[in-house]
Amino acid sequence: MRQKRAKAYRKLMHLYSLSFGFRKPYQVLFDSEMCKSAVAHKLDLIKQLPLVLQGEIKPMITQCSIHELYTQGKDQQPAVDLAKLFERRKCNHREAIPGDDCLHSVVGEANKHRYVIATQSQPLRVKLRGIPGTPIVHINRSVIVLEPPSEATVNAKEEAEEGALHALEPELVQSSAFASVEQPRKIRKGPKGPNPLSVKKKAANVLSPSKKHSKSKKTEPSPKSHTNDVKAGMKRKRSPNDESADDVLDGNAGGQSIKKRRRKRKSKAQVITDAG
Repeated sequence: MRQKRAKAYRKLMHLYSLSFGFRKPYQVLFDSEMCKSAVAHKLDLIKQLPLVLQGEIKPMITQCSIHELYTQGKDQQPAVDLAKLFERRKCNHREAIPGDDCLHSVVGEANKHRYVIATQSQPLRVKLRGIPGTPIVHINRSVIVLEPPSEATVNAKEEAEEGALHALEPELVQSSAFASVEQPRKIRKGPKGPNPLSVKKKAANVLSPSKKHSKSKKTEPSPKSHTNDVKAGMKRKRSPNDESADDVLDGNAGGQSIKKRRRKRKSKAQVITDAG
């Protein structure tokens, strides 16, 4: 098969699968004339039809079509043998009727079972073109041909597409109505502070230099007030901070002030012993 024809058949079967729900393997329903033409042209239908329909097939034949081949004599024995390879399709006809009428009744008005009809009967093909979604296959000069979609098939496809569009219109209207309603404005918050887990905490005992300087100014007594207290002979309790005050009064190093204090204490102890 040529590539151009194979591409056209692929598109056509894609149309039937999307719009009418055809699935693989495709159910191909043969009539008696198709079997006779295949034998006459020496065509292998089971191998060539999958190439035409671009997928696997399931060949089928009705009981009425086989009965029609039996009645035509022993000359059609090869066609009967070919028909026996196909699956039997129950047509529910108690008495055998002509093959064209049987196939037309099986397809029905809408081809709800999704059959692909393979027939050589011209009157039957004309009837089937009026049924939407019915692929038709026939033999033309020893070539299997898939007919283009009929007007009924194209009209049914367009109606299905329009129905799908109209079904979506209410949803679009509702979505636009919701969009037109003003939604409350969201209040934008200011910039957030740093993550407290990523910020290093300040030590509780460490003071800033400014605070340390101010504290030292408050605690340190002035040298004048200290000298006045000493001259007046007032007694006061000593504290650890007195060392710095003594240093200020003497104007000497810290080691000298400590020596003077020790000497004074010794002299007081000697006075007590002498008195005793």
